[in-house]
Amino acid sequence: MRILIAHNSYQQRGGEDSVVAAEVELLRSHGHSVDLYQRNNDDIEEISSLRLLSDTFWSRRTVAELRSILARERPDIVHVHNTFPLVSPSIYWVAEAARVPVVQTLHNFRLLCPQAMFLRHERVCEDCLGRTPWRGVTRACYRGSTVKSAILAGMVTTHRALGTWSSKVTRFIALNSFCREKFVAGGLPAGKVVVKPNFVDFAPHPASERSDFLFVGRLSAEKGIRTLVDAAASVPVARILVAGDGPEAALLAPSDNIQRLGMLSPEVVREQMLRAKALVLPSIWYENFPRTMVEAFACGLPVIASRIGALEELVEDGVTGLLFQPGSADDLAAKLRWAEAHPAEIEQMGKAARAHYEANFTAELNYRQLVAIYEQVLIEAEGGNA
Repeated sequence: MRILIAHNSYQQRGGEDSVVAAEVELLRSHGHSVDLYQRNNDDIEEISSLRLLSDTFWSRRTVAELRSILARERPDIVHVHNTFPLVSPSIYWVAEAARVPVVQTLHNFRLLCPQAMFLRHERVCEDCLGRTPWRGVTRACYRGSTVKSAILAGMVTTHRALGTWSSKVTRFIALNSFCREKFVAGGLPAGKVVVKPNFVDFAPHPASERSDFLFVGRLSAEKGIRTLVDAAASVPVARILVAGDGPEAALLAPSDNIQRLGMLSPEVVREQMLRAKALVLPSIWYENFPRTMVEAFACGLPVIASRIGALEELVEDGVTGLLFQPGSADDLAAKLRWAEAHPAEIEQMGKAARAHYEANFTAELNYRQLVAIYEQVLIEAEGGNA
C-alpha cells in the first residue's frame, strides 16, 4: 500500500506533529511506501497578508505540488492531518480529481469552532456547533482578532457550502467517541466518522520508586494552569514538577511546591513519567486526545484529570486515575491529598494504567486499526470506480 500523508505543521511543535511523525514511522516499519507532503507555518512570515488570505481558502501551490506528487508517486490513499492555513482544503479537490480517496484525522475542532477548542473566557462554549460560525467572528475568538476570525469562519463556511468535507473526504478519524459525537453534531456524515485513538510505542519498564506529581504541556489558560497553581497552594505537601512553557508560566513563580523543569525532550519527559506518582491533567477544554495521557499510561503512571469531554471517557475514575471537577482547585486539591495518603492504591492504578495501554494504545494495535480503515476506504473507492 502506498500512502501520501499531508500535514501543515505548527511553528511550535505540538501533539499533532508528533502523531504525524509516529504514524509515518509506524507505516514505514510495516513495509508501506509513505510520502510526506508537509507545509510549515514558519513560512507565514514570508507571505503577504493577501496571499495568506487567498491560500487559507484555496492554495494554488498545494494544487500544483499535489498534482505533481500524485502523478509521480500514484498513492493508494491520501491521509490528511492539518490543512490550516497553508495546505488549505484545495488538497481534497486535487485528490478527488486524481481519483485517490482521502482519509482525514480530526485533531481539533477547527471545522466546528473558529477557535478550535470550544472555549471562551475559560469556559466551554458550543455556540457555533452545528451553526454558521458568525459568533466566533463578532467575538474575535481566533487569537482575539475579528479579521482573522472572519477569514477562518469564511473558509469553513465556504467549504461547507461547496460540500468539501461532506463529499471529498471518504473517511474521518475521530480520536475518541466523545469527539466523534461532536463532529457528527456539527454536521459531518455519521457514516464517515470512525474512531481510532493516538498511540505510543513504549516497552514495559522495571518498577522504580515514584514520588512527586507531574504536569506536561503548554502553560496556557486552556490547560488549567491557574487551577493547578491554586490547588498546589492548598496542598503544600504535594510536590508538582512542571514540564513545558507558555504564556502563563509566570503564574507558577509564587508556588513553593511547584518546580519548573522547562521544555524537555521526549526522552527526558518519559524519564520523569517513570519516576512520578501521577500525571496531573487539569484542562478546562475538550481535549481531543492528549498524547501525554497515553504516554503516562504506557509508563504505568495514573492520571488525575478534569472530568470534562473525552478525558472522562479516557480515564476510568478510581481505576486508571482520578477525576475532578474541571476548574475546581478545591476538588483537585482533594484528589492530590488522597493520592498522597494512599500510595498503595495509586501504585495499583499505575499498574492498571499500563494494562489499559497494552489493551488499547500500543503501536501494533494502532497499526491494525489504521490499515483496516485504509482497506475499507479502498474497497469503497473500487466500488465507486467500478
